[in-house]
Amino acid sequence: MKKIGLPLSICLPLVAAPAPAADVAAGKAMVESFCSACHGINGISASPAFPNLAGQKEDYLRNALTAYRDGTRKAPIMNNMVAGLADTDIANVAAYLASLKRCE
Repeated sequence: MKKIGLPLSICLPLVAAPAPAADVAAGKAMVESFCSACHGINGISASPAFPNLAGQKEDYLRNALTAYRDGTRKAPIMNNMVAGLADTDIANVAAYLASLKRCE
């Protein structure tokens, strides 16, 4: 049986480069400025109407915020809140919230 392979120079670009590390401090500043009114300054909401975000999985938060921004996940308040966020902003917010101690 003949083996068919691709040259290494063709395969290497297909491997995804790791994402740059998120800036947790920048994420904290954004949460304090924009998210804390509903979700609490430390990601723990004072109201049962809004979910706690502290300690959520980073990938989940990043995916949810991206979906709100892109309109594939519908919630008018959230769609408006994140409409102007760049991917780096979303990554920073997700990293900060994921770094917090989860509400038990």
